[in-house]
Parts: sequence; C-alpha cells; structure tokens
Amino acid sequence: MTLLSSMLEFNKNFVENKDYEQYATSKVPAMKAVLLTCMDTRLQELSTKALGLKNGDVKTVKNAGATITHPYGSTMRSLLVGIYALGAEEIIIMGHKDCGMGSLDVEKVKSTMKDRGIKQEVMDIIIHSGIDVDHFLGGFNDVYENVQENVKLVYNHPLFDRSVPVHGLVIEPHTGEVELLVNGYDHVEK
Repeated sequence: MTLLSSMLEFNKNFVENKDYEQYATSKVPAMKAVLLTCMDTRLQELSTKALGLKNGDVKTVKNAGATITHPYGSTMRSLLVGIYALGAEEIIIMGHKDCGMGSLDVEKVKSTMKDRGIKQEVMDIIIHSGIDVDHFLGGFNDVYENVQENVKLVYNHPLFDRSVPVHGLVIEPHTGEVELLVNGYDHVEK
C-alpha cells in the first residue's frame, strides 16, 4: 500500500467514525493571532503545545525556516490576510534552533536536483532570467538574526498596520523551551 493510499484509507475511517468532531472550531483564531513557524517535523505539534495553544487558537503559517522570502510573497500575504480578513490582532514569528535552513548547503541541493533530472540548461535559463538561485534556495546563518529580520520586514511593510504587535521567538526543538527576542508590545504604534 502506498503512503497516499494508507492516508486515504485512514481518512475514510476518520470521517465515518466522526473523529473530526473533536477538531471543530471557528475559522477565526480564538487567541486572535497568527503564528509563523518552520515546517520542521519536530515542530508539528510542539510549536503550539509549548505555547499552550490548542486547535483553533491561532492561524499557523509554516515554511522552510519560518522566513519571509519576499515582501509580496505568499507568507507575507498570509500574515496580512490573517490580520485584515481573519480577525488576528497579533503576529508571532517563531524560528528554532538546529534549523535545517541554518545549515543548508545550496551546492548540495543543486547537485541533488541535477541527480534527480533537473538539467543544467534549465538552471541556466532561470539564472539568465534574473533569478539568484543560490539566494532563492539559501537559508540563513543565525536563527536569532533571521527572526529579528523577519519581524522588521513585517513592521516595515507598506501594507502593515503598525498598531499590531509582532513578536519574535526562538524555540528549542528538543525541549520546547522558548526564548523571547522581540516583544511586539514594545514596538506598536498607537
């Protein structure tokens, strides 16, 4: 049985048994916040449980490195929609120690792409189109700096309401211990 087949079989039973009922919640976050965190598997549940959050408390946005890579990309859009359309009143950006994006070897990633069939001519076309592939695939050197830079990016976005607090946190993925880097309440504009 394939992974997809086993998941779909589980889902069939999940629906038939009405297991979904325990997860019923509003589409508006109860705690009125949006959490941007990393897609790291260790944070699947830990990122919310370590903060005392349950299903429906926050809108959760996840990506590689909890990083806003473009001011008009999908991550920033999700944060803005959370604020302006879905009732969130705060943003939490939470990176984590031992993040794969903090030690990503871009040359190895590109080599793996080539090994899996991506032709050099495709890479050349992308590069000649003005895309910095190394930057696009790259990570960061320091999770603390990354979180702080992302907080600044949100605050400085021309579409952002600066009366909304943006908090910066770093979580330890082995223990769940959270460090406060930026207390957004200290930076809001009235």
